[in-house]
Amino acid sequence: MTVTISRLYDSYSTAQDVVNDLEAAGLASQDISIVASNADNWYKTSKTGRKMTERVDTDHDGTDDRVEGAEAGAGIGAVVGGTAGLLAGLGVLAIPGIGPVVAAGWLAATALGAVAGGATGGLIGALTQAGVSKEEAPVYAEGLRRGGAMVTARVPDGERSRYEAILNRAAVDIRERGETYRKSGWTGFDENGRPYSADDIRKERAAYPPSPRL
Repeated sequence: MTVTISRLYDSYSTAQDVVNDLEAAGLASQDISIVASNADNWYKTSKTGRKMTERVDTDHDGTDDRVEGAEAGAGIGAVVGGTAGLLAGLGVLAIPGIGPVVAAGWLAATALGAVAGGATGGLIGALTQAGVSKEEAPVYAEGLRRGGAMVTARVPDGERSRYEAILNRAAVDIRERGETYRKSGWTGFDENGRPYSADDIRKERAAYPPSPRL
């Protein structure tokens, strides 16, 4: 039996460290997913120079190869981005209400599939299906919109404590962050809302202590 654990972080670098630590602890790459804001365009292209927002359909079956690859556990962008570990398969996609994100893994594949099919709410739907409560899923989505990064892991129930300890390092207290958002007038994640700009995100990040490197 496996359980799914999700955590939010204020920076991609912290989430990256968490992914590396999870893999080093023995968790398979196909059981990890990362989604991080790319509103400041820090991640631009794949290692081959191809823009990850372009359609990739090398087998001409009508489905973006990044969707197929991610569904197989390879990670979005792995078709053009390398094969070593989850982070080698990073790619860029746009999520309604959030804007551009860098993502890889099984949860990201679900969101990309929804976007490719013209659906909205792919991320929140994927989160709730993965076990995140309906109350907390919008906070995760809003955290991404405001420049954060999310790591989700499927772990054996008997090893939950060990992997949860890794995921908890430098993670945002999701309930506390939701209260902070609500105190500022936020009433819920809006799929039709304006994504944050790079300037908006810089201001948002300045409101919280810098995330430590692990």
